[in-house]
Amino acid sequence: MGAATHPIKVTLTDNEHPYRSGAWTPNFKELTADKMEVIGEIPADIDGAYVRNTENPVHDSLGRYHPFDGDGMIHIIRIQNGRASYRNRFVRTKGFEAEQSENGPLWGGIMAKPGESKRPGWGAHGAVKDSSSTDVVVHAGKILSTFYQCGEGYQLDPDTLETLGTADWVPEDGISAHPKLDEKTGELLFFNYSTKAPFLHYGVVGSDDKLKHLTPIDIPGPRLPHDMAFSKNYAIFNDCPMFWKEELLDRGLRIPTYHDDMPTRFGIIPRMGQPEDIKWFDARPTYVLHWANAFEDGDEVVLDGYFQNDPVPPPLTDFPSGYESMGASIDLHSFNPELHRWRFNMKTGKTKEETLFGEYPVEFGMFNQQVAGEPYRYVYSVTGHPGWFLFNGLVKHDLHSARAERYYFGDDRFGSEAPFIPRKNAQSEDDGYLISFITDMAQDRSECIIIDAMDIAAGPVCTIILPHRICSGTHATWASAEQIGE
Repeated sequence: MGAATHPIKVTLTDNEHPYRSGAWTPNFKELTADKMEVIGEIPADIDGAYVRNTENPVHDSLGRYHPFDGDGMIHIIRIQNGRASYRNRFVRTKGFEAEQSENGPLWGGIMAKPGESKRPGWGAHGAVKDSSSTDVVVHAGKILSTFYQCGEGYQLDPDTLETLGTADWVPEDGISAHPKLDEKTGELLFFNYSTKAPFLHYGVVGSDDKLKHLTPIDIPGPRLPHDMAFSKNYAIFNDCPMFWKEELLDRGLRIPTYHDDMPTRFGIIPRMGQPEDIKWFDARPTYVLHWANAFEDGDEVVLDGYFQNDPVPPPLTDFPSGYESMGASIDLHSFNPELHRWRFNMKTGKTKEETLFGEYPVEFGMFNQQVAGEPYRYVYSVTGHPGWFLFNGLVKHDLHSARAERYYFGDDRFGSEAPFIPRKNAQSEDDGYLISFITDMAQDRSECIIIDAMDIAAGPVCTIILPHRICSGTHATWASAEQIGE
C-alpha cells in the first residue's frame, strides 16, 4: 500500500503520557502511497493538496512533556482527477537533525525546568527546540512550516516533502506560527515576538518569496500573541493580558500569568505601515488563540476570533500529577472559547464587541480563503472532546442568519482543522468542500474525509483510507494546484 523511506532513529519509550498515547500515539514511518481504499467517490472538481502539520516526538523528553513539543511531521494528500496520493515526512529542522545525530533528546520543552536543555534553544522561549511542528501554509510554491514560540520557518517541496531549509527572509527574532497568506496579492504577512524590545515585529513577504516590509511594533513588554489577522488594507495584532512574568524571565522561568485587570489591546497598522501609523484599541480582557477573518466596514475594521471565557481554567483532576493545569489549558471545554466579533472605529478610536455564537465551545476556525480580508458569511469551527485536546466535530456558522449546522465525527474519531476547498466555478461562498484527516481509534486507522460544505450534516461524500494510523494533530491548510506550482 505504501513505500517507506529510510528509518528514523527513535528512542521514545512506551509510556502512558496522555499526549503520547491513545489518539496522540506518535508514528515514525514515512510513507508514500497512491493506491488507497476509497469509500464513495472523490469529487472530480477538486485539484490541489491538503497539508497538515503534526507534533510527533521521536525521543523521550527532558523533563515534563507538552504535546506542543513534538517533532514536526507534515502529512499531505494530493487530489486530482478523482484520485488521491499521500505521503508524510518529518521536518528536518536543525534540532531534529542534531538529535538524530546524538541519538537522543537535547532540548527540554515548554514545561521543562531551567537548565534541563543541553543546548541553547530558539525563539522567544530561548531554551526549547524549534520543532517547526505548529502551523503550515503554502506560499510561493513551497510549504512553510512554523513553530508557535517563534523559529526559523522551514520550507518543504510540496511534491516530495523534502525539507529545503529555512526561509531566507526570516528576521533575527524568527517567525511565529500563523503567518497569513493573501491569495489576491500572493503576499505572506507574518509576525514574531521576543523577550527584548521592541518585543514584536511585523513583516510582509512578496509572491516572489522576497522580504518586502519589516517594521517593529513597540509593546510594553514580552507578550505571547499566537495569531494575527488582516483586512484589505490593514494588519491586526493583539496584546492580550496573558504573558510571562517579567520578574521571572531573568531566572529562566517562563510562567504565563493572566492579568484580568488589564484590557486586551489591538494594534491596527496599514499593510506597509510604519510604527507611527499604528492605532491601538482597548477591549475586554481575554486571551485569543486564533482569529477567523477580518474586513473593513465603513470607518470600522471588523475582526472575528475565539474569545476565551476562562483563560486560566481550573486544573483537570483526572490528569497525571504535574499535568493537571496543562490538560486544562488545551481543553476547549475548560477555557471555553466562543466565536466573537470586535469592531474598531478608525476615526473615533472606540471598540464594540459581541458574542456571535456562544452555545458551546468552538475554536480553530476555517473559511473560504478567496474572501480573506473581505466581508464574508461562513466560518467552519471545530468542537472539542471534553477534557482533551481532541476535535470531535465541525460547526458551520452562518454569520448572516446566525444559524449553526453541526457534524459529529463519531465516537472515538478525532479530526484536525478542516480547510475550505472552493469548487471549480463555484456559485457561492460555501460552494465547495471541507477536508480533514481523522484518527479512528475504534478501527485503529486514519482517514481523509471530504464533506460538502453546503451540507455538512450529511457527512463525508467520500472517505480515503490512509496507509497508516497517524497521530492526532491540529493545524492544516488547503492549496490549489496553482499554489503548489502545478
